Amino acid sequence: MDGLSLSNLNNVLETGKTTSQIKQSQFKNKVLKESQANENTSFSATLKKAIHSVDNLQKEADVMVQKLSTGETKNIPEVLVSVEKADIALRLMMQVRNKVIDAYQEIMKMQV
Repeated sequence: MDGLSLSNLNNVLETGKTTSQIKQSQFKNKVLKESQANENTSFSATLKKAIHSVDNLQKEADVMVQKLSTGETKNIPEVLVSVEKADIALRLMMQVRNKVIDAYQEIMKMQV
């Protein structure tokens, strides 16, 4: 519930909506725009983008490990977090790959 103040009262008089209703409609518009932008991208483009981001995480982790081994950095937790991010991203990508292959195999089993 909006608090009662002069600015809120002015907003209600000008727009016919409370501040929370205005914020809610702005949020809905933002979500709608994002979903429309996502609809325009193809599956292959989304997959390429995901593979590229996993590759970047792997490269970043390699650089961090290299810096740690050469003594350029002493921040071990930061290096471990970077390596774990890369590991989790790779595992997720492998699971997605397995699901895509399973789906393809199921489609190929279908009779026309």
